[in-house]
Order: sequence, then structure tokens, then C-alpha cells
Amino acid sequence: MTGPPSNDPKGTLGKHLARRLVEVGVRDVFSVPGDFNLILLDYLIADPGLNVVGCCNELNAGYAADGYARINGVGCCVVTFTVGGLSVINAIAGAYSENLPVICVVGGPNSNDFGTNRILHHTIGIPDFSQEFRCFQQVTCAQAVVQHIDDAHELIDYAIATALKESKPVYISISCNLPAIPHASFNREPVPYALHKRQSNPASLEAAIEATAEVLNAAVKPVLVGGPKLRVAKAGAAFEELANASGYALASMPSAKGQVSETHEHYIGTYWGAVSTPFCLEIVESADCYLFAGPIFNDYSSVGYSLLFKKEKAVIVQPDRVTIANGVAFGCCLMKDFLEGLAKKVKRNTTAFDNFKRIYIPGGIVPKAIPGEPLRVNSWFQDMLNENTAVIAETGDSWFNCQKLKLPQGCGYEFQMQYGSIGWSVGATLGYAQAVPNKRVIACIGDGSFQVTAQDVSTMIRQEQKSIIFLINNGGYTIEVEIHDGPYNVIKNWDYTGLVDAIHNGEGKSWTCKVKTEEDLLEAIKQATGDKKDCFCFIECICHKDDTSRELLEWGSRVSAANGRAPNPQ
Repeated sequence: MTGPPSNDPKGTLGKHLARRLVEVGVRDVFSVPGDFNLILLDYLIADPGLNVVGCCNELNAGYAADGYARINGVGCCVVTFTVGGLSVINAIAGAYSENLPVICVVGGPNSNDFGTNRILHHTIGIPDFSQEFRCFQQVTCAQAVVQHIDDAHELIDYAIATALKESKPVYISISCNLPAIPHASFNREPVPYALHKRQSNPASLEAAIEATAEVLNAAVKPVLVGGPKLRVAKAGAAFEELANASGYALASMPSAKGQVSETHEHYIGTYWGAVSTPFCLEIVESADCYLFAGPIFNDYSSVGYSLLFKKEKAVIVQPDRVTIANGVAFGCCLMKDFLEGLAKKVKRNTTAFDNFKRIYIPGGIVPKAIPGEPLRVNSWFQDMLNENTAVIAETGDSWFNCQKLKLPQGCGYEFQMQYGSIGWSVGATLGYAQAVPNKRVIACIGDGSFQVTAQDVSTMIRQEQKSIIFLINNGGYTIEVEIHDGPYNVIKNWDYTGLVDAIHNGEGKSWTCKVKTEEDLLEAIKQATGDKKDCFCFIECICHKDDTSRELLEWGSRVSAANGRAPNPQ
């Protein structure tokens, strides 16, 4: 087999896939080569609208596509059959949980080998090659196995369109002998996608708006709480429109940080149960009516199911459904349409926000460190944030410390709360930074998480990214310690800056620094944002193993209690 001919007059499967990816907004594809996907990669590389980013392993390629999709709207990774597919599948499952349209393309076996009694490499040693497909059925919204050129066009277009419509990952397997084959359906000027937009049922939408407005307008101190599904519903602007019109106190769930404006005049903080922003919990849970837009109530976001809000006082707005209290529900109501319509019907009521202002006391000032005092975990980089930055927070205490950051307008923020896969942030930082080269990504990553996926720092340097990684070196899995301690939470210490220096190996721009005190850290930040602003920067922050946030201590004890509930009587 050979790569794409430079003057091929006919359309081929490989060209068609490349064109479709460019058409839907993919500019960068994250890949790991393997013998079953090499010819396909030739065609992707040959398209002038695509940049193929080689990653160190398939898991990170998937995480990078996840991070890319968060800011770009869609992402793509390309791996080889089974050994690559089953490696990337953890990242695809995470993208599914976070409602991200990631197109996972796998180079499959030669089409002639399906249905035979042959045993192939990269399989589990039996003639049935369907294990990978069956695994992906559980974590993707559509699967396309392309073994015949005649229906390749239809299958590829179906899968990509479904990813965009459902905002979920899809799986496309393409036999390795098909990318170079021309076919009449792959003409050089394909018909552009014309995806039918979902529409609300007008009668249901009107009824939902009227019923909700009646409930809210009768309330004394209603509040608004934004949830993570604002993204998938593309309803962020509509939610802010409702906040402007209503005058209600405005909060966000932890996993919606970055999707609700923190510069809004009525923003009161993060509603996260017992670990909420100071005074936010009291205002939300004392309200006589609250509207949640796109919430996910799991054991982590509810702090071990300890939230005290009452469903009979809640309006729950999901991407296509509205539920009022414990009863009335309205289907076929798109969140964006609903919130825009509701903004025109609600009466302005600032009571909850006025109450917040009465009880609010500004937080205490963190005491200045004594010279030489060991570094303490705090929100060190607040002053670094602006509209040209974005924050990636890794699973762990970084969740809690980064929640305290006040995001300027335009500053991005991402973390993976639903799936919570440690190591996600390294690949996600790579993908996010690749999607928006005009932003400087600041990642806060624990040492245990970094050890899972450290290799793709190499790709960041290779791609000339200018991200800053704060590596929190406290000797172990701190979040696990606070849930349930044991010797398994202690990890082997690495020379992290030495590792990154070895990966750099004199090629590209990279700067590392190891800090132990606040003075060291402030100087490192000054360097990273000054002389080293055009470099990839890696700052290793050495902290005491027991230096954790108050919020993690509280959250960990409650999640531990939830995990340890005795079985229900039989």
C-alpha cells in the first residue's frame, strides 16, 4: 500500500474523511501511528487544513481530543486497532460523561480478513475481531465499522453528524486497505453538511415558560444556579440573559465553573454543599425557589449526597426538558429557547442577592509567609489570570484550590468532575492549548496524577506550546488520603524538573524551576510571565504531604461516609 498520490484526480475515502473533519471545525488531529492506520494518516497529513499531532500514547491522544473539544466544539483522535482502541477508550468514556463530541477513528484490519478463520496481530488471539467494537458501544453514541467502500461515505457522515447532534463521542473503524480507494461518492466537492437543528415544541415550550414564571414570580427570594450542561445545551448566553432580567442571586455548580460569568454583578459563588463558596450555601439553601440550569447531581457534586436543597422548591432545566418541583414536566423544550423566553416573563427580584450582601464578609487575607517557611497550598496564580489565559485543574486538591480563583471575563476554566480520571489534565492541557494558541493555559496538577500521563509534556514542547504547569509535589494521592488513607496512597518521588529537562533534551523552548518557599514561587511566576513568557514552563512546587485545603478535608470525610454506607437490609 502507498500513501496519497499528489495529483489523484479522484476522491478517496481518506480524502473524504479529512475534508469532513475540516468542514466540522477540526484543525488538529491527535494520533498514535500503528500499522493499521498509517495510510489513513497519510491522507490526513496531506490535507492542508489538518495538522496531525503525534502523541506519546493513545490515552493522552484521547485526553487531548477531550481538551480540544471543550474549547473548539469538536475533537478527533486516530489510533490503531484494539491495542490502540482499548488504550484510548478510557479517555473516550470520560468525554462521553462530559458530553463532548470526540470523533475516535481507528484503523482496522484489512477488509478481507473479516469473517475468515484468520488470527491477526493486535487482537486477543481469536478470529472474532469484534471485541473493540463491542467495548466502544458502551461509551459512544454511534459506531461505524467501514469494511466496504460502497457504504463508507454514508457510515462516516452518519457517525460525524451524530457526534455533533448528540454532543457525545463516536467510533469510526476503517479497514486499512480502504483509505486509498477512489469511489464516485467521494467527489472532490462534497455536499456540505446541513445538520437539522433541534427545535422546541412550541406548545410545550410556552406552557413550560408560563408555569415556571408563575412559580418564580410568586417566590420571595428565588435564586439561579448554573450547571455543567449549559455547555452541551449551548445556553450560556441565554442563562446570563435570564440573570440580567431577573436580578436573582446567581451561583454555579462546581463543574460549571467557567461557564457562568463570575464578573456578573449578582454572582455569589460556587454552590457545592458543605464546601461552597462562603455565604453561597446559605443563600441557595434558604431560598424558597431555585432554578437549576443543566445540573448533574452525583456523589461528588453533592458532597456525598449531603445537599439540603428540596426538590419541591426546585425548577430543574435540562437540555431538552423542564421539571417543576416534584411533579409537572415538559418535554421537547430546548434549554436555550426556554431560558430566553423565561427572561421575558419573570419579574425582577433582587431579594436573595440583597440578603447575600447583608451577610457577606470578605474572606480573610492569607497570612504572609515567614521567609524560608515551607510553601502552603493556596490559589497562588490569581494575579496571572486574564482574558488571554485558561485554567486546567486536575482531579484532587487542585479542584478545591482552583475553585477559589475569581475568573476574569474571557478566562477559560476546565476540569473533569463527572469522570474524575487522574492524569486527564496533561492530555487535556495539550489539546486545549493546541485549539487556542492565543491563550496561555495554566494547569494545576498533583504529582500522583502527573505520573500517570507525564509523557506528553514532550508533545507540548514539540508543538511549541507556552503553557505553564504547576506540579504540586506532596508525595502522594492527597484526595484519596482524605477519603481513606493507606500505604497505597504514597508514591515514589520523582525529580520532576529533571524529568522535564530530560524530555526537553535541548530541543524547543522549555524552562523548569523547583520551588520550596513562597518567595521562590513568586520569583518563578515572575520569570514565567516575564522573560519566559514564550516558553513552556514547568514549576515544581514542593509542599508538605498534609497541606490540604479546608474544603478537601470536609469533602473527603463526607464522600468517605457515602462510600461506607452499610448495605440495605434484604
